[in-house]
Amino acid sequence: MTSVDMDLGKYLSRIGFSGPVEPSLQVLRSVHTCHQLSVPFENLTVHSGGRVQLDPPLLYDKIVNQRRGGFCFENNGLFSWLLDKMGFQVTVLSGQVRSLKTGRYGPPFDHLILMVNLDGQRWLCDVGFGVPCFSVPLSLETRGLQEQGHRVYRIREGMGMLFLEWQRDENRGPDGDWAEIYKFTLEPRRLEDFAEMCQYHQSSPCSIFFCKSLCTVLKPGGRLTYIGRRLISVTFPTEGTGREVETTTRELKDEEIPGVLAEHFRIVLKSPLIPKDETITPPPVMY
Repeated sequence: MTSVDMDLGKYLSRIGFSGPVEPSLQVLRSVHTCHQLSVPFENLTVHSGGRVQLDPPLLYDKIVNQRRGGFCFENNGLFSWLLDKMGFQVTVLSGQVRSLKTGRYGPPFDHLILMVNLDGQRWLCDVGFGVPCFSVPLSLETRGLQEQGHRVYRIREGMGMLFLEWQRDENRGPDGDWAEIYKFTLEPRRLEDFAEMCQYHQSSPCSIFFCKSLCTVLKPGGRLTYIGRRLISVTFPTEGTGREVETTTRELKDEEIPGVLAEHFRIVLKSPLIPKDETITPPPVMY
């Protein structure tokens, strides 16, 4: 993927993985979950005077050496390099995310996702989406239900595309409604194909990444999210208890935010963060 070498052991230590380094399904599932539990989904570079560049050595330095996170192009882009280094057969794919506000999709190369071919089976990997993420890879070989804890996912085919869908927590069940997350094809892509959309998401008022400073990470039993001037903690229900998802929100003062990022996300920025939580402008062209 790049002529610059990767310190595999340092990367695996960064995500808290200590198992065997071999291309097996168990290892794939483990590194996928470890990555989400350790590397935040965040866009804080955009709101602290920097710019994201899709150069693998720069991504490695940011996520591994500086112990930062990133958005999909960064997290999944670097994760694809890790999987390749571990001996997995990885294909970069392009996804288009469905907007909750407009109900329409983003443009091509809106989202970077990965497909892993392993022992004749194909798996969808995504450690760079945020909410609602799946913690272990989803099978691309079935159109049936795929349960993960309190959530259910499925992959549906239609109009020459594949659609990733999930049941919201309040709608889960045989008759529950399905919500589309993003759509994609299996056409192979390259990291550099996403450069234009990477810049778009850093500069467009139609992008959540430009309009809101955010950072979120999966936690055992829940998720922690910083956005604008709020810290949101979500606790997932334990199976069989009948409890619902619990959400608590803490309002933050500007001077509290650096401490919150350091304490809860282990992120220390080199430049001051400008908190932002503006309304997203609907794009003029929708897909």
